[in-house]
Amino acid sequence: MGISARKLAAATPATRDRYIDLLRVALLGVVVLGHWLMAVVGADGRVDNLLAVVPELQVVTWGLQVMPVFFFVGGFSHALAYRSRPRYATFLRARLQRLLRPTMVFIGVWGAAALVIQLAGGDGGLTGVALRLVTQPLWFIGIYLAMVAFTPPLLKLHERYGWGAFAGLLGGAVAVDALRFAAGVPFVEFLNFAFVWLAVHQLGFLRADGMIRLPGALAATGLAGAGLLVALGPYPLSMVGMPGEKVSNMAPPTLALLFHGLWLVGAVELLKGPGSRFAARTGVWHKVVAANGVAMTAFLWHLTAMLGVYGVLLALGVEPPEPATAAWWFQLLPRIAAAALLTALLVAVFRRFEQPVPPRREGGSTPLAALGITLALLGVLGLSMTGFAGLLEGHAATLIAVRITAPAAVAMALLGWLLVERTGRPKRTGGAARAGTAGG
Repeated sequence: MGISARKLAAATPATRDRYIDLLRVALLGVVVLGHWLMAVVGADGRVDNLLAVVPELQVVTWGLQVMPVFFFVGGFSHALAYRSRPRYATFLRARLQRLLRPTMVFIGVWGAAALVIQLAGGDGGLTGVALRLVTQPLWFIGIYLAMVAFTPPLLKLHERYGWGAFAGLLGGAVAVDALRFAAGVPFVEFLNFAFVWLAVHQLGFLRADGMIRLPGALAATGLAGAGLLVALGPYPLSMVGMPGEKVSNMAPPTLALLFHGLWLVGAVELLKGPGSRFAARTGVWHKVVAANGVAMTAFLWHLTAMLGVYGVLLALGVEPPEPATAAWWFQLLPRIAAAALLTALLVAVFRRFEQPVPPRREGGSTPLAALGITLALLGVLGLSMTGFAGLLEGHAATLIAVRITAPAAVAMALLGWLLVERTGRPKRTGGAARAGTAGG
């Protein structure tokens, strides 16, 4: 059995930055709530986006699109973790264990369900939509895996150049968008999956070393920059992807999204003082520790819960009202409450896979770990695009410039996870292995 959240909270060292943990929990809540708010399901099972139905609401994404802050928080945590365990394979396994294990369980459960559903011919209507949609949040896992993989070299660049390393990534994002929009260079936009997200991640390194000294200026620069780019450039207002749009700020990410991330990072840093005092309260800290212990499980299953609620309503003959009408808004809170309850039930079932497992040895094969994380991130990103619909038919999607099928994506993700796990297995070398076993 794992250590209880209360005991973990009581054992927290005074040096821990509790504000970072509070941010992680709060950001998760914003992402989940945003997904539940945006989903609009019709009587035929078709899923639309509320922001596409009511375009005037797209401005709220400037506050609700908080994924850049997730990666900023990740950069801070990864810098501290790598400095405490500066061996690549050990660092990878320690950082990825609580990320990949619940993800692989999610993929396994939904993959098995998809096979059963498709063999039974039940993949129509909302069920078919669910098979396509439930994997979409996996894009975040894939990008996060890439950030973990690149932490050691980028941390070295940070330690040598400081803000210059961030400026280099920012310059790369500027060049990519210039080539994309001004010169029409094909496929170059996909490079901003690296430049934009790694630039925000680099801000976490700067925070770890106390180098963000003017958060107000950072927030103002980001907000002004994003505003000017949207007003004068080819960038849409929404900071999340909209169905059918020619240009998305998210997929692939744009310079406008990077400036959006700057303003959000500056804003959360301005709140660091009161946020830290709030997180230091005993009752608050207990809840933060408990929530962080199931955060990834809740993130993985929250769309399943939301679609499950809609599925039950449709099965009971309750026809959803027209989106954004008074009746729709009236039903919103009960739907969110039901989705939260179902998410809590799913977390209760699957939370044990998120519990940390003590490392079995330090070190390990760096090439094996690097290959493992590469396969895992490609598989997870691919599956976020293909979904589980058409699993038997080998449904494919384009990952950057490569066609990938759902079965291939599942296979790569699982193999990558197994390779990362293997970096922590003890070597079986005769007497040493037996002595280790005898010693417990």
